[in-house]
Amino acid sequence: MTVDLGAVAANWRRLSAEAPGVPCAAVVKADAYGCGLARVAPSLWRAGCRSFFVAHLAEGLRLRALLPAAEISVLNGLLPGSGPAHAAARLRPVLGSREELDEWGEVSRGRHPAALHVDTGMNRLGLRLPEALALAGPAIARAGIDLLMTHLVSAERPEDPVNARQIADFATLRAALPGIPGSLANSSGIFLGRHAHHDLLRPGYALFGGNPTPGRPNPMRPVVRLEAAIAQVRTVEAGESVGYNGRWTAPARRRLAALSLGYADGYPRAASGTGRALVDGVPCPVLGLISMDLVVVDVTEAPGAVRGATATLIGDSLDVDAVGAAAGTIGYEILTGLGSRYVRHYVGG
Repeated sequence: MTVDLGAVAANWRRLSAEAPGVPCAAVVKADAYGCGLARVAPSLWRAGCRSFFVAHLAEGLRLRALLPAAEISVLNGLLPGSGPAHAAARLRPVLGSREELDEWGEVSRGRHPAALHVDTGMNRLGLRLPEALALAGPAIARAGIDLLMTHLVSAERPEDPVNARQIADFATLRAALPGIPGSLANSSGIFLGRHAHHDLLRPGYALFGGNPTPGRPNPMRPVVRLEAAIAQVRTVEAGESVGYNGRWTAPARRRLAALSLGYADGYPRAASGTGRALVDGVPCPVLGLISMDLVVVDVTEAPGAVRGATATLIGDSLDVDAVGAAAGTIGYEILTGLGSRYVRHYVGG
């Protein structure tokens, strides 16, 4: 697995350029989307990023050790009893309920900042808009709220009317709680225009090469390249089956290669029969059921497929979005599922 840190930094700068003058954060949860927090976060810091978002307290503690001076926010809220740990590590919890506000207020007493998450349609975390609008000034001050946030439901579909409604609701919230900066735009939200930009952009997926504008050319540079060695090549005759339960049967003589990776490495079993690998640039279909540690591909049309040769699972024409689509999922899941057995090689940083 090759991770291009230079591309991550370039993507951050590209996203920043969509909203000149608006600071751009970086969402680096899930081990920087599977790319390795320990290498990605310092690279982004060197590029100029000063604000970071993670999902969990443990991720925040790890990031604090890497970047002592960074602003770090913890998206998944304040779990009971975790307030002192957040305060001690200077982590900003993203509060999403009155209970969290009250608990953090007892810990913070206005000395430690927090963000307020208002739900404008996702129905996961966050106060509902009427609850947030009813908050009194003392409750906001006691909790040290210095950022208002919401999360877009369908930013990758600009035509979806929910975007305009959420943008309007967030504007209402900003007007009701003046003087507190706001953050609305995720990766795709950045491309919805200036009304979505507010005071802090917070991209994640696009930093790692995912397309924030589906249906249009990807403005991001690719970050991840995934390769596996061919462990063995064999020829099968017509009528022979491949893999567990004989899910694929050769219609004629075919040349097959077994690749040394499988679903234990995060290559999705759901790509069985639909995925592709590239051998010498030749697309080679995945055959049968993907195993825990092996994938079989048809290399009949790839004369360069020999034992020890390299097959590409992510890279070139197989970008992360294409790989996700072939598995019936999204590129986010592909990236964050990449396993610990890969040898990670970093370039460009």
